[in-house]
Amino acid sequence: MSELDEIRRRRMEQLQQQQLAAQQQGASLEQMQQEEMRRRQFEEEKKNALRQILSPEARQRLSNLRLTKPELVNAIEMQLISLAQAGRLQIPVTDDTLKQILKETSGKKHEIKITRR
Repeated sequence: MSELDEIRRRRMEQLQQQQLAAQQQGASLEQMQQEEMRRRQFEEEKKNALRQILSPEARQRLSNLRLTKPELVNAIEMQLISLAQAGRLQIPVTDDTLKQILKETSGKKHEIKITRR
């Protein structure tokens, strides 16, 4: 009987550990869902702010640039929002103004020259 009791005790411990792991996983899943919801809300607020700040042509230019340089576009969007909130930006930002901001932000480009021999 003691072997049977030992097997039952081990099985109960396994079940308790599995149940505890499932509860912890459920809690982490809930946290992930909340973080995803906060991220989506932030993105929606950012999109609405940019809709007010940028002209349609400037928004189109940023969306085209996002395909190749998403990090740069995110940085510029945050910069535009902070400048608009501080009142240091003429609204709406036109395409020409955005081009100037992009030139200033991107800095010098590295040219690669290939010479054939």
